[in-house]
Amino acid sequence: MKLKTNETALPAGAAAGALARTWTRSFTLRASVLLSAALLTACGGGSSGNSFVAQRVFAFGDEASVINADGSKYSINAVLADNVSLDCASNPIWIQAVASRYGLVFPQCNVAAVPAVAPASRIYAANGAKAGDVAAQIDGQVASGGFQANDLATVLAGSNDIVAQFAQYPGVPEATLSANLASAGTALALQVNRLADLGVKVLVSTAPDLGRAPYAGDRSAGSTNANPALLSRLSKAFNDALLVRLTNDGHRIGLIQLDAYVQAVDNARAAGSVTFVNTTLAACLSSAPLPTCTSQTLGTDAAAVPPPATPASASATTWLWADALRLSAGGQTGLGALATSRAQNNPF
Repeated sequence: MKLKTNETALPAGAAAGALARTWTRSFTLRASVLLSAALLTACGGGSSGNSFVAQRVFAFGDEASVINADGSKYSINAVLADNVSLDCASNPIWIQAVASRYGLVFPQCNVAAVPAVAPASRIYAANGAKAGDVAAQIDGQVASGGFQANDLATVLAGSNDIVAQFAQYPGVPEATLSANLASAGTALALQVNRLADLGVKVLVSTAPDLGRAPYAGDRSAGSTNANPALLSRLSKAFNDALLVRLTNDGHRIGLIQLDAYVQAVDNARAAGSVTFVNTTLAACLSSAPLPTCTSQTLGTDAAAVPPPATPASASATTWLWADALRLSAGGQTGLGALATSRAQNNPF
C-alpha cells in the first residue's frame, strides 16, 4: 500500500483493528491540541497547507450532514431575534463549515442569495440513511452531470447501521452483529474509494462511538448497564472495517476520526474539562425532537445541582449531544473544525 500521508505503514496483512488503533493513537496524541484549536479553526483561523480550492461541495451520508428545505438541521437550530424563525447560517453543521472554508453555501441555506449560476454545492445525505444508501446518493450526482475538477465530497454514515444492529441484540449474537457492521463499513469505504477514483477529493468521517452517546444509557460510576460497552464494540466493528478498506492516499482522501473525537471530549469532561460541561445527556427536550429542536427548546440536568439549587440548563454549544444520537451545535462545530483542518492540511 503506497502512503501519501504522514501515517505509519503497517506490515502487509496487518489486521483491521491494528490499523484502526494506529490511526486512533495518532489522533489521541493530538486530541488536547485539537480541542483547543477547534473554535479557532471554525472561526477561520489557521492557514492552508495546500493549493486545493473546492468549487463545489457534495455531502453524502446520513442526517448528520442534512439541511432541510426550511433550513432546519438534525442538531440544535439557532433562531432569529423573534426566538422562533430559524437562523440556518448560525449553529452551522460540519458540512457548512467545510463549504464556508471555500466561500460556498448549500441551496438549503443560501441567506446571501448566491447566484444560481455559480457552481452549486449539493446535499445528497438523507435522514435515516445507512452506509449502503451512499452508493445511490453518489449515483444521483453522476446522473445529474457527474463530477468535475475541484469538487470536494464529504461522507459520514454508520450511526443508523450501528443502531439497527444493536436493536437485534440479544436475539442475534454479537459476533453476527459485528460481522454485519464490518460489511457495512467495507461497503462505505468502497464508495469513498469510488469517489476518489472519479477524481473527487473526499473528506470521510468515522461514525461516532455510540457507546458514549446518551442512547447508550447510564454510564455513571458503578453502573451495571452493559449497553455502552456493547455499542462501543459495535461502533468499532464498523469503523475498523471502514478504515482498513479506505485507499490510504492523502492526495485524494482525508480522514476525520469522529469516534476518537467523541471519546476525547468525553474523557476530558470526566477529567474536569469545561469545553463541554455535559457529554452524557441530550440537550433537546423530548417535546422538540430533531429537527425541530432550537436553542429555545433545551432541557436541564436536574441531577447536576442538588435541590433546592437551580438545575443546570442545557446549552447548544456546551452539551455534546442534541438528542440521544445526534451531535449538538457544539459537537458539530468540533467536527467541522476537524474537517476543515483536514481539508487544509491534506496534500489535495
